[in-house]
Amino acid sequence: MTQFDLGVRPTDIRVLVVDDSAVVRGLISRQLNAEAGIGVVATAANGELALAELARRDVDVVVLDIEMPVMDGLTALTRIVAGYPAVRVVMASTLTRRNAEISMKALHLGASDYVAKPESGLGAADAFRQELTAKIRALAARRPASPARTPAPVASVPTPPAAPARSPRTRPAVILIGASTGGPPALLKLFAALRGAVEQPILLTQHMPPTFTALLAEQLTRAGDRPCAEARDGDRIKPGHCYIAPGGWHMTVTREAAMPTLRLNQDPPENFCRPAVDPLFRTAARVFGSSALGVILTGMGSDGALGCETLARAGGHFIVQDEASSVVWGMPGAAAATGLAGGVLPLDQIAPWLRRVSGATS
Repeated sequence: MTQFDLGVRPTDIRVLVVDDSAVVRGLISRQLNAEAGIGVVATAANGELALAELARRDVDVVVLDIEMPVMDGLTALTRIVAGYPAVRVVMASTLTRRNAEISMKALHLGASDYVAKPESGLGAADAFRQELTAKIRALAARRPASPARTPAPVASVPTPPAAPARSPRTRPAVILIGASTGGPPALLKLFAALRGAVEQPILLTQHMPPTFTALLAEQLTRAGDRPCAEARDGDRIKPGHCYIAPGGWHMTVTREAAMPTLRLNQDPPENFCRPAVDPLFRTAARVFGSSALGVILTGMGSDGALGCETLARAGGHFIVQDEASSVVWGMPGAAAATGLAGGVLPLDQIAPWLRRVSGATS
């Protein structure tokens, strides 16, 4: 192990990097230490050594590999969640079907987020650094501050006062959902609570890479007893179905031969994301107008806020998840800050509200 904390300032976000590859540990550590306000306090070659470091160091965020000797990442994660509930964990793995499955399981076991390790090339490495850094900053902002040090300053959006969500003026014809960090577990809870009750089609953009979105579709199909699949270019939107923007593709809505139709594109990322929520909400507002209903769930950044604004100005309606039940209140906070949200609800109140306004009978 290599220790770094001699140069870490009291206000820095303190990171533990865990990976069995010394090359990867060194790369990630150098990248993070070059970022203002972030410091790597230690590295570890496996989960057992990581737990030893946590026992003697103040750590905000753990970057955790999956496949390691002695103790793998999933085993270490369960012990970190149990023993250090305030510590945020970001899973890091190569982008294979197996590792995607493990990363999805990790999210349900308490990991806050995940990143796909870069395969090759300077561009991929730089994109990895930007993504990991952004996620560390967002997650550290939600960790309770240690009394021994002052937390780094972070931008925040004032939480609106609690109030019952208003009902849309028009019974919705489609439900749009946007989510990012913390989204998969939230979506599983939401779909399970909606099980068999809502006939409207659901169009979903979750910030995820390829492979992950296919797995999410499978999980949501089981949880919600509703056909869920990655959208295909040209899909006609059918009642009772859920369509998920595939990793790496924006999903948009058009009207073709009088039928609402999905189109996929690889236009430049919006809000640093592809898929992004804004293109979905923006185009759905044009097609569905006042019969479009949007929901913004937990997520970092501000993606979806402009789309929600467009939706509201077209006569549609949207609500957002509240701060207390969000892993990161970036996206819902930004949408709420438009002043146009129909409500700010805890996650467990969103499904009952959707049931009511959608006209569900069960």
